[in-house]
Amino acid sequence: MSSMLEGKTAFVTGGTGGIGSAICARFAREGAQVIAADLTQQGELSDQVEFAAYDVTDETICQNTFATLAERWDKLDILVNAAGIEIEKTIEDTTLEEWNRIFAINVTGMFLTSKYALPLLRKSDGASVINFGSYDGYIADPGLAAYCATKGAVHALTRAMACDHGPEGIRVNAICPGYVDTPMLQSFFGESGDIESLKKAVRDVHPIRTYGTPEDIANLVNWLASDEARYASGQLWVIDGGLSAQVQQMNL
Repeated sequence: MSSMLEGKTAFVTGGTGGIGSAICARFAREGAQVIAADLTQQGELSDQVEFAAYDVTDETICQNTFATLAERWDKLDILVNAAGIEIEKTIEDTTLEEWNRIFAINVTGMFLTSKYALPLLRKSDGASVINFGSYDGYIADPGLAAYCATKGAVHALTRAMACDHGPEGIRVNAICPGYVDTPMLQSFFGESGDIESLKKAVRDVHPIRTYGTPEDIANLVNWLASDEARYASGQLWVIDGGLSAQVQQMNL
């Protein structure tokens, strides 16, 4: 590895999930001190990655976590807001409780974490915040109404944060993945029917004939977190194997 993040500190929400754990592992290999913040620890963590129990929807936990972190670290260089859930329903089938829950995690959680991380981010010599949107924030998959709505909100908030905090030396970008091989994607495939045929169909709808891996996403996140991306801010970085570049009707 190139040690692109040597000496940097990083806080990753959703840090033990499919994509989050890949990001934490990549950051650690590049020399960063990393905290994987999540509700529970899943699996083994890489060297230089520390787990922290964290609930993005609880303001008190968010506030106390960063107050405690400020006693250990004199700055925070990288914040990744990767915590998120998906609800596979239309608005008609989505309950108000489900609607409020997905917004609490996908949008409000990003707001609370970023809000209380700001004092430490300001102390960095070039901080980077990386939020997780989705290509579903641009175009919609059927039956993902609430999820699409949250990702559109993430995109708008990312731009607003970049404008507000750029003068403080804080860059803010959003990653917008397409289909990535994670437990969330496996849930989308479901457990009934011809799953292998469905997986092949999903791969084949991409111009490059495959969906992504968590490591593919971590590669882009790592670059945005590094000083090489010093001029990149306020952007929505779509990484979807060309899926959203094509006219979908051509696949019929």
